[in-house]
Amino acid sequence: QVQVMESGGGLVQPGGSLRLSCAASGSIFSISRMDWYRQAPGNQREFIALITSTGSTNYADFVKGRFTISRDNAKNTVYLQMNSLKPEDTAVYYCNAVLRTTYWASNRDYWGQGTQVTVSS
Repeated sequence: QVQVMESGGGLVQPGGSLRLSCAASGSIFSISRMDWYRQAPGNQREFIALITSTGSTNYADFVKGRFTISRDNAKNTVYLQMNSLKPEDTAVYYCNAVLRTTYWASNRDYWGQGTQVTVSS
């Protein structure tokens, strides 16, 4: 069994910052990549950022310069530092871990339950 759990969401004023965490635990052989997505009410889930096991990153254009993804491989944890938050950043933020549970297994996606981020004055 694999568990992926996000934390760190909450209410923040426009211009403020939040740091989200996502920890993968359980039967994990290796983690290839960890991603952050978000979904606002009435919208499709959208990609925010990813980080590979070697530290390579990629960001959606709408967060470049404001959000930073980082990773602690020893803890199987990924972080999303969010600065200069805007009301339109309000959404449920989801973490996805692309991992193998055994040497012989293929990589597959494991999603967390999400954490709510609300940006409002």
